[in-house]
Amino acid sequence: MPPHDLSNSNTIEDPGDISNRLDFNEPATAEEWEVCRELTGETPEIRSAALEDLRHMINTRMELPNRTEETFLIKFLRVRDFSAEKAYRLMVRYYKFKELNPAFHKDVYPLRLTYIGDDDVCSVPPYTDQDGHRIIIYRLGNWKPRKYSVIELFRATVVILELATLEPKTQIKGGICIFDMSGISLSHVYHITPAMASQIVELMGASFPIKIHAIHIVLQSFLFDMIYTFFKAILDAKTREKIYIHGQNMSSLHTHIDPRYLPVKYGGVRKEYSYNDWIEILRRDETVICSLIKLGYKIDPEDDLDNKWKSMAELLQKSS
Repeated sequence: MPPHDLSNSNTIEDPGDISNRLDFNEPATAEEWEVCRELTGETPEIRSAALEDLRHMINTRMELPNRTEETFLIKFLRVRDFSAEKAYRLMVRYYKFKELNPAFHKDVYPLRLTYIGDDDVCSVPPYTDQDGHRIIIYRLGNWKPRKYSVIELFRATVVILELATLEPKTQIKGGICIFDMSGISLSHVYHITPAMASQIVELMGASFPIKIHAIHIVLQSFLFDMIYTFFKAILDAKTREKIYIHGQNMSSLHTHIDPRYLPVKYGGVRKEYSYNDWIEILRRDETVICSLIKLGYKIDPEDDLDNKWKSMAELLQKSS
């Protein structure tokens, strides 16, 4: 049986909030712009001025790759509430993280990471929570360290984050993480080192253009305390405040995430979705493929099963 049984009769779906495609729509209505202003401080005037300031910093300080297109810069500005200086510093950390961790993104073929989905280690539901946050679910107990390394998990995570930050709604509203720690063994603890903990904190916190509003730990055993020890020493107070440890108490989780937006396993009503559903987003969307190529990912034209990428032949050839 595949890891996700979508025929579970106890689950429900609202067709209106399910989409396996990324949403590239910018705020359009007065209500959407008001939400954007409240969450990020963005107005058309502030946006224009901040983009100009950020481009000037990039062009004069000469520290960063010369990527100045609006769709790329805006995600850094939104996550830093349209402070061009803070957005610039985030870009520096973003590229520094890539430089220090080339194995996470260099020569990576994202369409070939389906084995992560086969083992149900991480997934991104095709819906958001009640506040519009993207949700990432990790089931680390399903990870088989002898089968593939922790680097592979980082690669999958970086791809997820890069995709999520292409969405204006996610740039504005951010995301949340659920770490399901059931099934964690001493083998997993052995592979989760202090160095790995530091990389996770860097990736989820200071070095990526996304707001992580909460990290929820569920179904953990005593072994979780051993893992969490690595993190406590490097987490700042602001980050620690975002971590909620629920154990077996799903009612506690529900005080943060409405059960209508959770899988059945966590007391919700939703079906399960695989990481491979997220991979299919890549395969079927030219905009996504083009964005990933610009970020340095490798795309093999032979992976174009539906023959959708003809217009990107030159970019694809350069990336292969």
